[in-house]
Amino acid sequence: MAVPQSDAVLREDALNYPPSPRSVSLARRRAARLVTEWGQPPFASETALVVSELSTNALLHGSLRGRLFRIRLALTASAVRIEVSDTRRKRLPRVQTPAADEPFGRGLLLIDRLADRWGTMPRNPGKTVWAELDICRPATAAATRPLRGAGQTPPGTTSSVAMDDIVAEQRKMRGK
Repeated sequence: MAVPQSDAVLREDALNYPPSPRSVSLARRRAARLVTEWGQPPFASETALVVSELSTNALLHGSLRGRLFRIRLALTASAVRIEVSDTRRKRLPRVQTPAADEPFGRGLLLIDRLADRWGTMPRNPGKTVWAELDICRPATAAATRPLRGAGQTPPGTTSSVAMDDIVAEQRKMRGK
């Protein structure tokens, strides 16, 4: 089910991408540029990181051969909304706690910590994974916001310290 957007959309962009690794970097750069052009440069790097992680997931887990995936960005008075749609509905995303030596499985952990809200919506065909970054709070509050799940990493899994460092650095950039 879609989360209702509380504000009217002020700016919006949507583009389809082919299922290739190059699309992820193109989408990341485009997202950062658009959010900056829309007057929200403190959120450009966080938006780019969310786009990168969700696009990578769409590419690895949600795309079907020859089918495009879609990225939509929307700016409201209170949030930047990122939506990544793919054609595979059966593979719904879930946050994992990978072992320390696992090279994958941390993308949604980052999304869960960076985004104020995130979820999925069905579409025909496939699904949309969305995330929202609140822009209505002061940058100083964003930089000190507690991280959801911080310190809850089970023994033998990825240290939350490294993830916390990444998220904290992204939040510090908002204040510049």
